[in-house]
Amino acid sequence: MTKEADQLRDVADDELETKLAEAKHELFNLRFQLVTGQLDNPMQIKVVRKQVARILTLMRERELEVHEGAGAAAVEEA
Repeated sequence: MTKEADQLRDVADDELETKLAEAKHELFNLRFQLVTGQLDNPMQIKVVRKQVARILTLMRERELEVHEGAGAAAVEEA
């Protein structure tokens, strides 16, 4: 696992959503710069896309953990 992914695991859900919004906004700006010919480093788009994917993956993992925990509790009650 990468350092960035490990650091994201320590972040709260609200802050993850904020980071996701910031990354998507940055990606939009980078794509706009690419189209207008102002982007110096096109690899930056790839880096930000991966960052967005990491955040979305982590959010989905947390969502599944919550549902699995709720499902296990329902089975135990029955």
